[in-house]
Amino acid sequence: MARQGKRMAKWWKVLLSVFGALAILAIVALIVVNTYIGKSKPVIEGEIIAAFLEKNVIVERDSFGVPHITAESDADLYRAQGYVQAQDRLFQMDMARRQASGRLSEVVGEASVRTDKKFRTFSLRAAAEASYDGYGEEAKKVLGWYTEGVNAFIEKAQWDDKLPYEFKILGYQPELWTPIDSLTIGKFMAYDLGGNWDSLAVRHWALNNFPEDKARELFIAYPDNAPSIIDANIANPVTVAGRFDPDLQPPEFNGSNNWVVSGDKTASGLPLLADDPHLGLDTPSIWYQMHLKSPEQNVGGVIFAGVPGIILGHNEDVAWGVTNVGPDVQDLYIEIPNPNDQTQFLYDGQWEQAEVRDETISVKDGEDILFEVVVTRHGPIISDILYKEEDPGALFSMQWTALEPTKELEAIMNMNKATNWEGFEKALEDFNAPAQNFVFAAKDGTIAYKANGRIPIRKKGDAQLPVPGDSSDYGWTGYVPYDELPRVVNPKEGFIATANNEVIDDSYPYHITKKWAQSYRYERIAEVLRAGDDFTPEDMMKLQMDQKNLYAREFLGDLLGSIEAEDSEGKYKEIVEVLREWNQVDATDAAAPLIFHKLMTQLPIVMFSEEMPEDVYKLLPGKGSIVDMLLRAAYAGESGVWVEQYGGVDKWVFDSFEQSVGDIEEQFGKKVASWKWGDFHQVTFPHALSGASPILEYFLNPKKQAIGGSNVTVQAAAFKEDGTVDHGAPWRFVADLADLSKTYHVLGPGQSGHMKSKWFHNQADDWVQGNYHETVLQGDIKDGSILTLKAEK
Repeated sequence: MARQGKRMAKWWKVLLSVFGALAILAIVALIVVNTYIGKSKPVIEGEIIAAFLEKNVIVERDSFGVPHITAESDADLYRAQGYVQAQDRLFQMDMARRQASGRLSEVVGEASVRTDKKFRTFSLRAAAEASYDGYGEEAKKVLGWYTEGVNAFIEKAQWDDKLPYEFKILGYQPELWTPIDSLTIGKFMAYDLGGNWDSLAVRHWALNNFPEDKARELFIAYPDNAPSIIDANIANPVTVAGRFDPDLQPPEFNGSNNWVVSGDKTASGLPLLADDPHLGLDTPSIWYQMHLKSPEQNVGGVIFAGVPGIILGHNEDVAWGVTNVGPDVQDLYIEIPNPNDQTQFLYDGQWEQAEVRDETISVKDGEDILFEVVVTRHGPIISDILYKEEDPGALFSMQWTALEPTKELEAIMNMNKATNWEGFEKALEDFNAPAQNFVFAAKDGTIAYKANGRIPIRKKGDAQLPVPGDSSDYGWTGYVPYDELPRVVNPKEGFIATANNEVIDDSYPYHITKKWAQSYRYERIAEVLRAGDDFTPEDMMKLQMDQKNLYAREFLGDLLGSIEAEDSEGKYKEIVEVLREWNQVDATDAAAPLIFHKLMTQLPIVMFSEEMPEDVYKLLPGKGSIVDMLLRAAYAGESGVWVEQYGGVDKWVFDSFEQSVGDIEEQFGKKVASWKWGDFHQVTFPHALSGASPILEYFLNPKKQAIGGSNVTVQAAAFKEDGTVDHGAPWRFVADLADLSKTYHVLGPGQSGHMKSKWFHNQADDWVQGNYHETVLQGDIKDGSILTLKAEK
């Protein structure tokens, strides 16, 4: 026994030695990795020799990492803006230009081939190149100055071996920046905010797979007096199921909230403006907050990393914000290919040759993929992005306003320097894609609104269905005249608000869309603004964080009636009571929001998913609005075909409710009192590389947090099936026109893209809790870090 004990002690010593050595190696490796990552951390203090500048530029980052750039000319201002953006966000900028250009596979590998094919087909970079040719000399100079700054940072980082660590992880170095890269990122935002082609494709599928009365109920509004279009869709079916990848689509409603309140309803006697655009929630944020100052301008706000100027914010005289209009700016055409030559298409009785672009997609650790993009007179063929397994009888091409030359950068430049509504509205003439609801306020007391952008006028049809591509009877004749776009200045009501809701009535002479977002966010904003007359900036911040659920206000009573009608044994009495006593606020510690939103998510699944291929169901547009229409009709005693065939509204609601409760019980147990919305509804701000490994996820993502609100509340927090909040307002902004020397912001999860920066995730908690920080346009910056970009003499 003694001998055995000695042997065990010896083995323990060996094991301890091994573990000790491994621990030392791990610590050394951690130190090496930490040191390597740390050396690429942006320099924010001291001096940097900047040969690309004409004169010195001061960059003072405030306590939230917002760079305040002061230059003696616009040329040096934009150069410094490019340099500073690259310091904080170069990897994000590179990923953005690659995604929009269809070049992710070069650095990511085979997993991105589908994405690259889509964006090569959608031709965003070609549209950016065409746009560049239409810009004036001043805008081209701005793009050139900005590019010089970005490239100065890239070259310095390469020379010093201090490129951001993500490039090392993926094993490549960034190419030099070009003006086309900036414009391509702008076109990507038009893609992210301006799509409706999938709606047309699904409706086309529905007409060819359901009786007309059943298909009709999947339309937000069925086409009137358009038998030729409907007949053409049935006569020339285009394969939809299995042809399009719904996972590559942007969120259906990239919505937003904005409003502006007249001085008649504020404590200061001058307007208040609030804006919170809703986009994906990622690390780093899609927005980058900056303050730009030169003798020619003094402007602050946010911009997309990779683009010069300030797109949303304020200067010394005016403030502005946007939401998405969501007009029908894409049309699908049913193209008939020549059986003997698939690059020719029928048009007015003749075969017409399409443009063919040969593309090569380079794939990391794989072989190049040769890929053709075919472009008809209407636009690119999008039907066979992924598959070319058989000769089709008909294909879809897409016409889209963003594929035409546009000049948004010129609009931004002029908006930044506008001093009143007249100058600002003039600047908007060049903001064509994506179409946006601009709200505006000025120190002179003016409040105003304009739905801006190119909105097509069609020969026939109303963008509800694809139209024949073989006839000159169809197509666009132009755009809604600029002076006739929806516009409001100083309304008697004392405020203007938009939340992707319908902004016109039946008297408006032009078609914008039939597919507006659900109106509950707008209704809540308007309800609050109508009720007050002494508003402060704090009131605006509070309203941006408002969690009142007007969706439940409309439907909950009827839904409970259906549940009780079917629950004859009272099995769900406790849950019904929780819903009945709910104050209809989507608070994290309440059970009712979890039950309600699970139910509303389940209703379309129960009704439609078994009747459609999975990808078609995912593409189905406006599921929430369709469910709303079916419920309203059924509860008004006018049940439609879908509801009647299911067995009535009570059965549909109850079946959905039972499945929802079953899901909740499986995840959170059967004790209703322990259910909480915040245990399901959580935000994480994922980094693009975090999915590669749990280690990267741990270091690159902030911790998950419970968050209130939902997709229908003013505090926007849309969520996936697993409860992950992936869509909302990365940036919230409030301006008091009585004092534009400072404004109020929160940017989740933070300013910097570098994991070692103190500003990487420092605003994640503030974003969840609704804590804003002040950013100054004039006056001293507290606790700032000053970097001098020193021009060589």
